[in-house]
Amino acid sequence: MGIGIGRRQFISALGGATIAWPLAARAQQPATPVIGVLSSTSPDATADLLAAFHQGLKESGYIEHQNVTIEYRYADGQYDRLPTLAAELVHAQVGVIFAWGPPAAQAVKSATSTIPFVFTSGGDVIGSGLVASLNRPGGNATGVNLFTQTVEAKKLELIGKLVPTATRIAFLSNPNNAAAVGKIKEVQEAARILDRQLHILNASSDSEIDVAIDSLVQQQLAALVVQADPFYDDNQRHHLVSLAARNSIPAIYGQREYVRDGGLISYGTSLPDAFREVGIYVGRILNGEKPAELPVVQPTKFELVINLKTAKALGLTVPPTLLAIADEVIE
Repeated sequence: MGIGIGRRQFISALGGATIAWPLAARAQQPATPVIGVLSSTSPDATADLLAAFHQGLKESGYIEHQNVTIEYRYADGQYDRLPTLAAELVHAQVGVIFAWGPPAAQAVKSATSTIPFVFTSGGDVIGSGLVASLNRPGGNATGVNLFTQTVEAKKLELIGKLVPTATRIAFLSNPNNAAAVGKIKEVQEAARILDRQLHILNASSDSEIDVAIDSLVQQQLAALVVQADPFYDDNQRHHLVSLAARNSIPAIYGQREYVRDGGLISYGTSLPDAFREVGIYVGRILNGEKPAELPVVQPTKFELVINLKTAKALGLTVPPTLLAIADEVIE
């Protein structure tokens, strides 16, 4: 009798163990990785770029809500909020951060020296201290350099070819962008070489943009170069295109999306391609690679897009030389 009871107790205990082992194994499995996204823009303005980022993640094996969680933080164009939002992501102990634009990248760099992050930046990523070099970034950061600092000078040249009578040109700059100083220096040097008078207009809010454009009109400046900036490109794109149309201002921008919205001309790198590259890098870091050893991606293709309908409305004739090199002509 006693032996029988002992056997039943042993079998019962063994049965309990077979239930407990899988539970213990599951408890030891790694938790779903978490990505932090820090953007100086707003979520409504950036759906297409976010889709490109997700495509890159997918190519690296990660799909949101399936095997990865994403914490989003948006500053809605208020760059002074970025340090607090970066601190929130660091406190949440995310595995890697996507820093969207130079202001976000600087905020993340100041917030952590250990959590890996991948940035998009158009400024001097070495001079600003984001990376030690392009080939071997060192530290906890890598990303995509959009080269918008050097592109600003090319934009001035292009608007000059489109409006050859424009000797006095405005440059709209966001002073809250850490890369603005370098961009202004580049475009001022280009203006000197091209024999153009350059007028810097600063604006970091909706109302300041209105004031800047009013100033452009009052000074009778002949054309406008819009600095590549996340706040302008995402939050204020429609507003800027509308103001240029209303005031008959020939303007050049850094993204083709402006031209598709009715803007005159754009020149710059493809942002969807850049954001896809970021997604790939974020996935590679989640898979164990170190940002210090991932070279900063340097785009080799720059897109020129022209809107012929807008040119006609402004009374401009697009030179055949520009049409010949354009990547896209909207009619």
